[in-house]
Amino acid sequence: MKTATKTTPTTLGNCGYQAIEKHFNKTIKWEKSVKKDEDPEALHQMRVGMRRLRTAVSRFDKYLNLPKSASDKNIGKLSRILGRLRDLDVLKDILEKNYKPHLVEKEQASLQTAFTALDKQREIAVSHVQKTFKEENYKCFKNECQDWLKNPSYQSFSSVPIQHVLPDLLSPEISQFCLHPGWLIGTRIAESEILLQTKWTPTQLEDNLKIQGETLHSLRKQAKRLRYQMELFTELYDESFIAHINDVKSIQEILGMIQDNMVLHEWLATIFKSELDTQLRGLMTLLAANRYQLWQEWQPLQERYLQAETRHNLHLAVLQPTQIPNNINS
Repeated sequence: MKTATKTTPTTLGNCGYQAIEKHFNKTIKWEKSVKKDEDPEALHQMRVGMRRLRTAVSRFDKYLNLPKSASDKNIGKLSRILGRLRDLDVLKDILEKNYKPHLVEKEQASLQTAFTALDKQREIAVSHVQKTFKEENYKCFKNECQDWLKNPSYQSFSSVPIQHVLPDLLSPEISQFCLHPGWLIGTRIAESEILLQTKWTPTQLEDNLKIQGETLHSLRKQAKRLRYQMELFTELYDESFIAHINDVKSIQEILGMIQDNMVLHEWLATIFKSELDTQLRGLMTLLAANRYQLWQEWQPLQERYLQAETRHNLHLAVLQPTQIPNNINS
């Protein structure tokens, strides 16, 4: 005869520990390769790991006694140092693969000026990353996180079963996402209805991006934060929740491509200054055409998430976690 065993419910503290352990270990895994500057993919993975770790810390730090070096602010600082190097790799990759092959020979030659500048800036960024790994701040972050994972310390609220508070954890982030002003770019409100302006000319788009580009980029960052936070709990929800994560990922990616395009344009302007349009006229035309195409791809997503029903379903999905397992990583 089998004796019935009593299962221990997964708590808020358990979830926090597992998320921090997972993303800290994934971050540190790539350190050696990044230090040697062996592979751009290693840098990408370490940067993503650091961002996800920051998300986990920002979501759970109220319920855990984390070391000061593992604060949201400090992890953000380390992530930005990796990010500056990664951004240069992205710019070079976009230029080489997406645009250079489509330029006339004269413009390809002019583009070498940009690649030379990129290489110099990258040398500085690599040096900064390598220096950071040697600094006391990074060593302290690494050692104190490892010590905390060996001997975690919790605040009293961490013992609450996760199913009691899971919707409360995610709902504030979803509200910020849905209420972000970036959703209203390219719309007008008439008779209490939000109407999408679908007939912007390329010139109208350019004029609006100059004014509201930062707001659009902010929406992209909000989408990324929401996606990372939702992905902390994928095993606690059903398929409808996963579908919304995929939507948020699509929003993040399309806005990210628009942002990469704009950053590349601005960066080229700092290199070529007043000669940009004369030396790289074809490239400027391609960049503008790409921005316009990406905007057409963005608007259907924008229209869907401006609908009250879509936002309601997103909130509803968060309010309905499935059966909570004993270990969310099992």
